[in-house]
Amino acid sequence: MTGTAIVMAGRREGTIDPLAAAAGLADKCLVPVAGVPMIAHVLGALAAASSIGRIIVSINDPALLDQVPAAKALIAAGRLTAVPARHNLVDSLFAAIETAAYPVLVTTADNVLLTPAAIDAIGQTDDAAVAVAFARRAAVLAAHPDGQRRFYRFRDDSYSNCNSYWIGTPDALRAAEVFRSGGQFAKHPWRIVRALGLYNLIAFRFGLGTLDATFVRFSRRFGFRIRPVLYDDGAIAIDVDNARTLAVAEAIFAARAR
Repeated sequence: MTGTAIVMAGRREGTIDPLAAAAGLADKCLVPVAGVPMIAHVLGALAAASSIGRIIVSINDPALLDQVPAAKALIAAGRLTAVPARHNLVDSLFAAIETAAYPVLVTTADNVLLTPAAIDAIGQTDDAAVAVAFARRAAVLAAHPDGQRRFYRFRDDSYSNCNSYWIGTPDALRAAEVFRSGGQFAKHPWRIVRALGLYNLIAFRFGLGTLDATFVRFSRRFGFRIRPVLYDDGAIAIDVDNARTLAVAEAIFAARAR
């Protein structure tokens, strides 16, 4: 089934990302990675994926995409639409998803190592309403030993989130409340207590069960199936957040080219 991809490329009002500031740019999504704006890598992967038809970019100033040749080409082809971002992540997602055809893949503009194969794989979710992509710690470190420093520990293994979320139906949007005011589980856990439930949050944070068992509990909480999807390519868990991960991403692009 061909669906819609939403790329979250907004920024908090009144702030400038340090990477953008260092590059003399207004928005982080325009920061060059391996010679092209980071969002161009994401758009290229989405455009090449067989499961994606339309692409929606949530960005503070849609005119900024005029600086991205890949975006301009997709706009000219009728495949890309830009939507102004709102004041927080969830409101931005809801604004972008209003005209989307389901299923919907949600990712971020800094997820530069995303591949078409990974995009198509997350949609293979059986009867799940929502899927969340992860990579095992060993796979991430194999991609680059300095690529990721934070992992979620579970009884069966440690994992990193891959900033890729598949939403099968409009009803499943209730799960998006998890990300209100920011989706960084490890940094701001109390923002999602109400969404997940205190016990589920504690179990998630301290790895009291396996990854699959944890998502079974999440599914019960929300009333529909939420499934983890494991990527073999650990590079997809490495998004560009700072100078270190920028250098890591460029090293991986260079290795892929070789």
